[in-house]
Amino acid sequence: MKIVVLDGYLVNFDGLDWDLGPGFQVHWYDDTPPEKVVDRIGNAEIVFVNRVRLTREIFQACPHLKFVGLFATGCNQVDLPAASEAGITVCNVPEYSTDAVAQQTMALLLNIATQAYAHNAYIHQGGWRASVDPAITRRPMFELAGKTIGIIGFGAIGRRVAALCEAFGMKVLAYRRTPPSSQDRFPLVPLDTLLEKSDIISLHCPLNEDSKELINRNTLAKMKSGTILLNTARGGILNEGDVLEALDSGRLYMLGTDVLSQEPPSPKHPFISHPKVFCTPHVGWLPKETRQRVLDICKENLLCWVKGTPIHVVNSQS
Repeated sequence: MKIVVLDGYLVNFDGLDWDLGPGFQVHWYDDTPPEKVVDRIGNAEIVFVNRVRLTREIFQACPHLKFVGLFATGCNQVDLPAASEAGITVCNVPEYSTDAVAQQTMALLLNIATQAYAHNAYIHQGGWRASVDPAITRRPMFELAGKTIGIIGFGAIGRRVAALCEAFGMKVLAYRRTPPSSQDRFPLVPLDTLLEKSDIISLHCPLNEDSKELINRNTLAKMKSGTILLNTARGGILNEGDVLEALDSGRLYMLGTDVLSQEPPSPKHPFISHPKVFCTPHVGWLPKETRQRVLDICKENLLCWVKGTPIHVVNSQS
């Protein structure tokens, strides 16, 4: 069976194990521009993608395609209704990055609280040559203990972040659209309550029609002045223009984000050079252990589908 990997660089740039066994002919591409997607899929039955978009037009142009494997949990890069109409099974990788993304969230928050990244840059630039150094005290620092963090989206990652924050002495509030779970030991509150009472707000919800631009002028206005906003979910959850205004006005103290609405961003993206933005290039899922887990689950997804017992299917099946 012919398999095409359209953009496998990030998931396996260092040669992790992905032996699918006999019977599979793998065509691996580190990246694929939109204009080459159809040609590269060709007559393949199976395709794996990370961030390449798969649209209705692509499915119509590739009638042999029967299986789409995602090197990710999020599915917003695939037109799922069109895949279902074309008889294509789409499988994702659920809950592979819980520890890694929770770790990245805390890295963003700790850097904002301690200004460690700025102090490190200052040292590397030759700073800290005197006991009285105004450049050191120019970077305000604060303790996390006693602060309230509001977590929007309370699945596996949100719960892990809550536990880590609790260990730092923080109070946790959470909001989720679905009913409470037996695993919810932190208080679930209405969204407006969370926005009003939190010193820090961390986003861990999927990007869909309900969450698109959830953080906008209206929700920002309900936050405390000087709130810290963290986003390790998807860039599209923010109205980036409204967030920029909130940063400039002081409504937001800082934004710590691992994701943007356009990735990679335009060189003119305002967040890149903004002094109140601490931004990383969507690397929360890149630890070696995390990526090996992605490859292992993708292999399992494929082999189960071949056997006629598909797992982790994210689109409707006829």
